[in-house]
Amino acid sequence: VQLQASGGGLVQAGGSLRLSCAASGRTLSIYAMGWFRQVPGEERDFVARISRLGAETYYADSVKGRFSISRDNAKNTVYLQMNSLKPEDTAVYYCAADSGGLYTRSQNEYEYWGQGTQVTVSS
Repeated sequence: VQLQASGGGLVQAGGSLRLSCAASGRTLSIYAMGWFRQVPGEERDFVARISRLGAETYYADSVKGRFSISRDNAKNTVYLQMNSLKPEDTAVYYCAADSGGLYTRSQNEYEYWGQGTQVTVSS
């Protein structure tokens, strides 16, 4: 499956952005999907995960209550709604697909990755 992330940009603190991850090549519904983010020189960090049919969602503590992950399997697309953005949310955001069914925050368990989209939050 090929993943294409989009929707990043520059936003002021307190603002919102909605990231999209469009899949092609295979139906997205066979994958759990995750969002990760990475700042230059640092590890890629888990942000959120959604199960195959969207019944279960998981979030990093740093984004809980501000970010919301969702999916539309009919459109083969996963979303990350980001509200109340903070400067520390600045990073490149990646979507990823996991064919395994078990919840994981480890990037090593995700087989397919999008190219990343830059999110910059100004103070």
